[in-house]
Amino acid sequence: MVLVDMKQLLEAAEEGRYAVGAFNVNNMEQAQGIMAAAVKTESPLIYQVSRGALAYSNKEILLNIIKTIASQNPQIPVAIHLDHGNSPETCLEAMELGFTSVMMDGSLLADGKTPSDYKYNRDVTKAVVDEAHKRGITVEAEIGCLGGIEDGHGSGKEKVTKPEDVLKLYKDCGMDACAIAWGTSHGAYKSTTGKPPILRHDIVSAVHDLVPEVYLVSHGSSSVPKELVDKVNSYGVIRKYKGEDNSRHITAYGKDFNLDEMDARDVVKVMFRAERMPRSVGVPMYELQKGIAEGMRKINVDTDGRLAVTGTILNVLEGSPAEFDPRKYLGPARDAVEGFAKNAMVGFGTPGHIYDKKWVEFVSK
Repeated sequence: MVLVDMKQLLEAAEEGRYAVGAFNVNNMEQAQGIMAAAVKTESPLIYQVSRGALAYSNKEILLNIIKTIASQNPQIPVAIHLDHGNSPETCLEAMELGFTSVMMDGSLLADGKTPSDYKYNRDVTKAVVDEAHKRGITVEAEIGCLGGIEDGHGSGKEKVTKPEDVLKLYKDCGMDACAIAWGTSHGAYKSTTGKPPILRHDIVSAVHDLVPEVYLVSHGSSSVPKELVDKVNSYGVIRKYKGEDNSRHITAYGKDFNLDEMDARDVVKVMFRAERMPRSVGVPMYELQKGIAEGMRKINVDTDGRLAVTGTILNVLEGSPAEFDPRKYLGPARDAVEGFAKNAMVGFGTPGHIYDKKWVEFVSK
């Protein structure tokens, strides 16, 4: 197993002018699918685990799954990163669990929702950097606020990063990487218009030129591919039941239809037009690639993995409604994760870069 601190991966990415994909995982199937993509493309890999994912898996379980998968594929350099740590205490717990990298998101208060001030961000980030660097662990900070909400984290309000603030935070704290707000957004709806968000490429270039020592990170960067959204929108789960008056009902896409009162043609029209995810939109790959050319070295992807899993499970159960063996829909979901992750890795330019350097195995100090 080549488990490494994340800084090694980002150093190599800076030298090679590509970005490493950081993929959020919640279970075994996602972790396996992402690793399969890394193996086939020979790409370095960052596994990201959120606080929500840790709680869902009872902490050590998910981490042990990731470590086991990494040990089975020793040719792939792997970093395990805590996504959106909300306090120094949370980051310290992750360090003790065996993470090789942590994010201290001091752009928000510990509730993960309220924007903080600079002093708070500086104080909590420095506390984490001081402890993490003693242990050889990489630290990612954040300054500026992204729009949207992800896994219960985010203020929903956007505050674009000022390049001089990144320099100031680096001088005060010495973090290794920094997430900046440049127009991306958490979640599957990255624009209120239903069109791709407008990104501030000038900010990426300015920060990279001003603080070249800090590796830049793009959060909220799922591409939300149309084919994955269409997959989720195309398959419905229908429930049938009888009302208290013995009337016949069906529900689909969150809507209820009384079949004894409505014209069947009207029901069909509504169901045909119904979508789970109307106007969902992500960040186009060409925009991310432009950001990579300007200095972005870590690209976070979460929503796309969720869409791949959900759309595939809906597809399988729609075609085989009597299926009750989880392996029959989780297996295809794992394959779908591999497919989207492979496309992302190719887009980010990571294929073949497992040979960039002699990776130093992470050992907590």
